[in-house]
Amino acid sequence: MADSAAPSPPPGPGDAAEGVAERLRHLLGPATVVRDTALTGGLHNSARLLELDDGRRLVLKTAPPANAPALTHEQGLLGTEALFHRLAAGTGARVPAVLHHEPAGPGAPSEWLLLTYLDGTTWDAARDRLAPADHAALRRRLGASLARIATVTGAAYGYPQAAAGLSAPDWPAAFTAMLRAVLADASRFDVALPAPPGFLAGLPVRFGHRLAEVRRPALVHFDAWQGNVVVARTGDGPWRLSGLIDGERAFFGDPLAELVGLDPLGAAEDDADLLAGYRSVAPTLTLDTGAHVRLALYRVYLALVMRVESVPRAYGGDFATWLDTWSADRVGEQLAVLDTLEP
Repeated sequence: MADSAAPSPPPGPGDAAEGVAERLRHLLGPATVVRDTALTGGLHNSARLLELDDGRRLVLKTAPPANAPALTHEQGLLGTEALFHRLAAGTGARVPAVLHHEPAGPGAPSEWLLLTYLDGTTWDAARDRLAPADHAALRRRLGASLARIATVTGAAYGYPQAAAGLSAPDWPAAFTAMLRAVLADASRFDVALPAPPGFLAGLPVRFGHRLAEVRRPALVHFDAWQGNVVVARTGDGPWRLSGLIDGERAFFGDPLAELVGLDPLGAAEDDADLLAGYRSVAPTLTLDTGAHVRLALYRVYLALVMRVESVPRAYGGDFATWLDTWSADRVGEQLAVLDTLEP
């Protein structure tokens, strides 16, 4: 599912958060962990591949301690992931099965989640082995899968974690809360913004009539880039979509936002194969002026999230420098798009 480090001993009190190891043994019953391997690629939660003596392979994800610095919407992310996988599975989408989720509390200083393991490798890791025809076929399948996931309707708009306070009965109010939360996080972590905070905070008001065009809180993964898509093949056979992982950024809102999350650096709406797959399930997908305005707003939001999270996550080196420049350029680019679409 992701590139792995060298194996280490099975989890015990010194490796996992206090109390987790014992509860894990209770969940596994008579089975025991014979191999425990750290999985790389995650930037927030830690993940380990647990191989059991009965042949099962599971993933144990552990969040940072509850008191660790984080963005407002990052409260209870593994609970969001558990919810996403359960709801997505109900649509027939390929996702890990949720075996157990436990929030932080007595005996567990960090939230944790136990999932089944999806066989294969990430699309990003397999990129050089895929022919153009493989990419096209996988994009169509991914589009169809995301469209099925978007058929799930939430009880409210925004992030599902009640503690974050980032949900509302309509999309304009929810998106306003989401955007203003990341702006407040920028102030809290002393992150310089690429535009005046007041101007950025006013975007949902300026384009509220476009946000109001969203009439149903659809389930959105919002992080379905190729590092979170698992692909597999048998022998020299065709590549298949093994599943979608890491649903921790999920929210309920505009299904068009999925196009932003799955291609943070580009414009997925220009991908004919992806749209063909999506429209095979949701033929009414429309990319009119209102849709393009909303896509630009979501790109501003995601660029700000990626920029601000670099401080609590302690990014450094060339990646941090690149992210700082890219996020500023991306926000400026999308603000220009908004001015062009609706001066």
